[in-house]
Amino acid sequence: MPGVVNDFHFEYIIFGHVLTLNVLLPALVPAGIIFTVLFMYPWIERWITKDNREHHVLDRPRNAPTRTAIGVAGFTWYCVMWAAAGSDLIATHFHVALNDVTYWLRTLFFIGPIIAFMVTKRVALALQRKDREIALHGRETGRIVRLPHGEFIEVHAPLDDYKHYKLVGFESPSPLPAEPNEHGVVTPKEKRRAALSKWFFEDRVARQPRPSLKPLTDTATMRPSSPPKSTRALATSSRR
Repeated sequence: MPGVVNDFHFEYIIFGHVLTLNVLLPALVPAGIIFTVLFMYPWIERWITKDNREHHVLDRPRNAPTRTAIGVAGFTWYCVMWAAAGSDLIATHFHVALNDVTYWLRTLFFIGPIIAFMVTKRVALALQRKDREIALHGRETGRIVRLPHGEFIEVHAPLDDYKHYKLVGFESPSPLPAEPNEHGVVTPKEKRRAALSKWFFEDRVARQPRPSLKPLTDTATMRPSSPPKSTRALATSSRR
């Protein structure tokens, strides 16, 4: 019978007015789940990391890849339901079968967040590796220099302190193994926390300290620096 699931009715008459839960529940339940997770997430991550300090500076999304991926997965999940609310309009405007649209949205409801999570985490880690490369070797200047022994190199310039801090000034937590309590027992709750910690922080790019970069050009004369002695000796012997 329409409006009834087992013994639960979705329509009630209150003071002569019909209260329909067919629209109310689908609109409020998913939103309630999302906002509940948003409110609980800081406590969940604090429990996983055992970090009880105060934090007043936001992390760059790339420096928290798992957290960013979870957010994008939740956003994708909600967007799929948002699109499902207008499945009839999608079918009529794009001239496709309504059943096909429904099947695709049902599939994306489960597969979409997983794909979004994996892609977002890989992108965040790739951006971290790019930042690490710039912090270690300096920024690209676009200048190609030919050294005395014939090698062509691109000149990299060291970063200033502000830009370098932006790239390396973040925390990179490592997975925390399970620890026994005061009685020397590793509880199942602690094992679950350790498993989540490994899932959160196993794939990470450790931050690098500022290296001492040797400039490839002499800043006084703007000429290429001398190559190492072994390289000069090799070039001399090859000319002979």
